[in-house]
Amino acid sequence: MPVYKAPVEDVMFLLNDVFLIERHNNLPGFADATPDVVEAILKEGAKLCEEVFAPLNRTGDLDGCTRNPDGSVTTPKGFKEAYEAYTAGGWMGLSVPEEFGGQGLPSVLNTIMQEFVSSANLALGMYPGLTQGAIAALLVHGTEEQKHTYLPKMVEGTWTGTMNLTEPHCGTDLGLLKTKAVPNGDGSYAISGTKIFISAGEHDMADNIVHLVLARIEGAPGGTKGISLFVVPKFLVNADGSLGERNGVACGSLEHKMGIHGNATCVMNYDGAKGWLVGQENRGLNAMFVMMNEARLAVGVQGLSQSEVAYQNAVAYAKDRLQGRSLTGPKFPDRPADPIIVHPDVRRTLLSVKSFNEAARALIVWTGLNSDIAHRSSDEAQRQIAEDYMGLMTPVVKGVLTDLGFENAVKAQQVFGGHGYIEEWGMSQFVRDARITMIYEGANGIQAMDLVGRKLGKDGGRAIMSFFNEVGAFCQDNANDENLRGFVAPLQQGLGHLQQATMWFMQNAMARPDNAGAGATDYMHLFGTVAMGYMWAKMAKAADARKAEGNGIAAKMDAKLMTGRFFMERMMPETGVRLARITSGADVTMAMPVEAF
Repeated sequence: MPVYKAPVEDVMFLLNDVFLIERHNNLPGFADATPDVVEAILKEGAKLCEEVFAPLNRTGDLDGCTRNPDGSVTTPKGFKEAYEAYTAGGWMGLSVPEEFGGQGLPSVLNTIMQEFVSSANLALGMYPGLTQGAIAALLVHGTEEQKHTYLPKMVEGTWTGTMNLTEPHCGTDLGLLKTKAVPNGDGSYAISGTKIFISAGEHDMADNIVHLVLARIEGAPGGTKGISLFVVPKFLVNADGSLGERNGVACGSLEHKMGIHGNATCVMNYDGAKGWLVGQENRGLNAMFVMMNEARLAVGVQGLSQSEVAYQNAVAYAKDRLQGRSLTGPKFPDRPADPIIVHPDVRRTLLSVKSFNEAARALIVWTGLNSDIAHRSSDEAQRQIAEDYMGLMTPVVKGVLTDLGFENAVKAQQVFGGHGYIEEWGMSQFVRDARITMIYEGANGIQAMDLVGRKLGKDGGRAIMSFFNEVGAFCQDNANDENLRGFVAPLQQGLGHLQQATMWFMQNAMARPDNAGAGATDYMHLFGTVAMGYMWAKMAKAADARKAEGNGIAAKMDAKLMTGRFFMERMMPETGVRLARITSGADVTMAMPVEAF
């Protein structure tokens, strides 16, 4: 049976030593988040994930969800009770405003908790995760009536939420959607159509399910400019807040998937279901993007989560599995063979994953803090910088962390050899579950095109220039620190490659967009590598400062510094390869005749 231990100590190092969370005590909710309080919260969350969620991961994968003849869906054994434990602990509303029953704490804490939950049980964690995204959309775009009707119950966890975008004939190109909305004359609309791939669309864990549905009002313009967003509850809500009659929405079938078997991925049929407009008419994508961006960042967290849990199990196996002798002589002469962790190639594999995990976690925490600044700061300039960062980094977090999260799950599986291919060891589930993260909430090629095609040039390139300036200033300020030499020089080189790639796009992609399309994924990964290199440089600076404390801290910080040096020596050089690919252009890629494929 696979194991999982939440990395609470690593998170506390990031919050307290690397990002100095107490500097943000002027933001609403942060003054209450003292280091002791945060540590207590995260330890309690870790306990829930390790003791309640994780033991259900394997059984949930085996059991899957069942659609019953009446269209209801039964989740795997134990899921309902685990979900109730989650909601009873107040985790759904950790960072939601107190006005709606939440605790109002920094949203970065919820982001961290999402990693723990997803590592322990990705399929189960999707149910509350989607609800939190729906809460975010209603907080921004819902009417006061909608907020007070739906949010308290959703925060409480007795109602859950979904988002309904994809249809059988359209995925990324939502301008093709056919679901229609007809005014009923009383302020509501009759929603009709079919949506597919709807995670948590129907289940037995909540009294009501609040669907956020994209549809086109009759007579609206074609394309994306004519799309509106509607809130469509499974059960209608009476004036006193009690549940009324069943709405015209039902699960037509469950998708048979490669992974996340414990999550009910539904085909949802809307047959004149009553819905109410959220936000402005014909501006549904604007409202839905709040939820979509929340989801994209959450999916990036999921990529890290599968890399982390797969790594933990691979390390345990590598320390236990005996195979051969060390190349430099027996390390455990009293045993018939050495454990495989003595072999350089096994260590290379493990350190590749470990160095990614720690950098990716730092990137996620940094992004979570920027989200809090963007939503909570009263300083307009601070908000602008944070919003720029969020727009730029969202496709990077989603695309890079899920691409590499899947690769790392495969690497960890490889450590097990033949046992990794046997289901009972659990490694194949991590691989299967991680695979979806590269696809949903916008396939990663789309994330790369969003970064290159929209985010780089937005506002005259203000966001990317801010990133260049921040990383460049760090390198300049620490150029003479001997203890950081192994971090600053590789980071500076990687930053130079990123700047060259950006300039190449400016010079070669405007006249020929195919150059941007052909190089977008490499650019996204080049950007991600530099961003994680920057995280490692900041972590190294903090770790070096803490070494003087003694009390066993020095050994832990030395291990962190060695992990970081591995990243800088073995991972950062990939920026040069990415640059070479980008600057090769699109000539060969686009010259191939279609019939030759």
